[in-house]
Amino acid sequence: MASSHIVGLRLGALGAALLLGASAAPALADSPAPRGAAPTVEEQRLERAVPQEILRRSGFDAVAPAFARALDRAHSYGQAERIVVRHGQALWKRAVDRVQGRGPSGGDLSRDDDRPLYWARLGMTRELRAWQPEGLGLGAEQRARLLRKLEVSSRGQDAVTYPHGHGKRMKRVLLTGFDPFTLDRDVRISNPSGATALALDGTVVRTAAGPVRIETVTFPVRWTDFADGAVERALRRQLPRVDLFTTVSQGRVGKFDIERTNGAWRGGFGDNENLSSTGTVPVSDPASQPQWTTTTLPYKDIVAASTGRFPVYDNTAVTEIPAGGSTPVNRPDGPTPGSVARQGGGGDYLSNEIAYRVTLLRDRLGLRDRLPGGHVHTPVLQFGAGNTDPAAGAVTDPEFLRNRADIVGQTRRIVVAAVEARG
Repeated sequence: MASSHIVGLRLGALGAALLLGASAAPALADSPAPRGAAPTVEEQRLERAVPQEILRRSGFDAVAPAFARALDRAHSYGQAERIVVRHGQALWKRAVDRVQGRGPSGGDLSRDDDRPLYWARLGMTRELRAWQPEGLGLGAEQRARLLRKLEVSSRGQDAVTYPHGHGKRMKRVLLTGFDPFTLDRDVRISNPSGATALALDGTVVRTAAGPVRIETVTFPVRWTDFADGAVERALRRQLPRVDLFTTVSQGRVGKFDIERTNGAWRGGFGDNENLSSTGTVPVSDPASQPQWTTTTLPYKDIVAASTGRFPVYDNTAVTEIPAGGSTPVNRPDGPTPGSVARQGGGGDYLSNEIAYRVTLLRDRLGLRDRLPGGHVHTPVLQFGAGNTDPAAGAVTDPEFLRNRADIVGQTRRIVVAAVEARG
């Protein structure tokens, strides 16, 4: 997800409260929410033919109706919260199991598809937003808390577990992915970073450095969630426990990039809610906020490794306003001293932002010198040459499936190369 040098897009933005913790349980009632809350822009896309086809052909079309029936059986806020968390966790597990070949496929859509999870989650959030329980007195703040719990549980953020190994300790890797985005351009879009997260979650990989356990989570493509501290809440407890992390998103056509430098700037490209945000990435303690953060991934070893058919680049380019200047300048070899960020290697959208946020969190936790971590941009996931019209094109084709499988497999091998390089 890039903005300038990735097929027109890249992700860069982060949210406030880098060291934010969970808040206490809400009171039973607060200011009442409006009845029959309208679906969000993101949820409204569910009515289109493509999302309905994806849900039907994966068997995920029954997820939201089952969730709505369960909600209607709740007679207290506590019951509602347990239902939300249980169904959110079940959705994440079902999506992971489907991609990894466990249980029924539910339909003829390829198992490695990340899109059923995305659209089924939106069906659930739409049901929860419109839910009007009788006699419960559900207020706006309570509903917002339930929605947050659904986001967390259905994205694997509360399910990261690293078992205790015997003998030689099993190395621990944390990987993040994103939802599909630019859906008004083409609602059929899949995100290879999300597909990678589902394919690798909970897997154990044998490497020259020993066994590696990979845990994954995903994040929304929404500026507001990042500004609200969603990334830091999900990852603050995890970073001290892992041996390596990588945030992953979709980047340029036909190539992988290991992003050397991340910038503290939001460029304003519209998110999945069609909202824009421009300005310095909002984090806690802005007075100590750096303009740039850097990768600690072993980028030279990753670039040199044979990981797959797509070339892998050490991307050092940024855009800055030089010290004392006022005009943005492209710098192919990274930022100069005292400059102000306008684009990191990963652009100025939410992929740059997640890279910036997590590497800043790494540094603020005092882990920079011991924890390798940074951002990997995958190639753009493309449909076949004859399937380019979103209005008439099929939701899948052989080249699309091959590209996604190759991108996921190569991302896995990049992770292995990074672990082996660190020994």
